[in-house]
Amino acid sequence: MNKEVIYIAADHAGYNLKEKIKKYLNSKNIIYEDLGGNGDKDDDYPDFAFKVAKKVSINKNSFGILSCGTGMGMAMAANKVKGIRAALAYDKYSAVMARKHNNSNVLCLRARKFSSRKNIKFVKLFLNQEFTGEERHKRRISKINTR
Repeated sequence: MNKEVIYIAADHAGYNLKEKIKKYLNSKNIIYEDLGGNGDKDDDYPDFAFKVAKKVSINKNSFGILSCGTGMGMAMAANKVKGIRAALAYDKYSAVMARKHNNSNVLCLRARKFSSRKNIKFVKLFLNQEFTGEERHKRRISKINTR
């Protein structure tokens, strides 16, 4: 992983997962910045998705990790920010391919009805996977970026 910093945030539903991800990142000496969510029931996912996405869009040498109940809300909100390619990982394959073919810069995770252990595996896979840089993938990403 060649990224300078990982920005991490969660709404109320993703708070406990975020805290477990932070423990994992700490154990690997990975630099991160927690942009919020303290488990308050009024923590709304768009607020935190936008915070992380804006930071990642400015700092090209960064990643984002977001968690909410389903991961879908975070992905939808983060993808509204220009330059963000937020992907929802729901298995090992999706976590790898988000980086390998889609050059995703934000990982979104489902906190409800899904084990933290699986989500931590997805974080590890995502962070350790490199974009292939193949021309067909660059072409497809370019089409996304121009819309």
